Amino acid sequence: MIEQKIEALLQEKFQEEDFQDCFLIEVNLHANNKLEVFLDADSGITFAKCQRLSRYLEGFIDEEQWLGPKYVLEVSSPGLSRPLKLKRQYLKNQGRKVEVTTTGGEKQVGLLVEIGEDAIVLEQKIKEKVGKKNVKKTIQTAIPFSDIQKTIVKIQF
Repeated sequence: MIEQKIEALLQEKFQEEDFQDCFLIEVNLHANNKLEVFLDADSGITFAKCQRLSRYLEGFIDEEQWLGPKYVLEVSSPGLSRPLKLKRQYLKNQGRKVEVTTTGGEKQVGLLVEIGEDAIVLEQKIKEKVGKKNVKKTIQTAIPFSDIQKTIVKIQF
């Protein structure tokens, strides 16, 4: 119930000019009245935006006493270690290296080059034996969203 109220408040806030590129990824209410809100933005979520949205939510939570007098509210980006959940996150990470785990348990690592309606396309560099020589090839693999268990952005240095 609180999750839906938070979602509704944020959708309203995302109509404002400063927050139009923001989107909600997940709201989790844990034991001990800990509320986690994960957000992102097409242009990248900043600490300042998270802080402003946190204060906005605190105002309603305190006024309406949704969580009582003692609670913890964490508003943040999901971070690179959390899997991509929304198509909008895939679009934001186009051109980055990702690791996709399929529903069959297979892992594929490659460059996220395309995001379609029903699938993503990974570009991968492979070595292939041609005669006695190893030849490097670039292949593209389409993976339907329905076959994706999780996708993690890989950090490159």
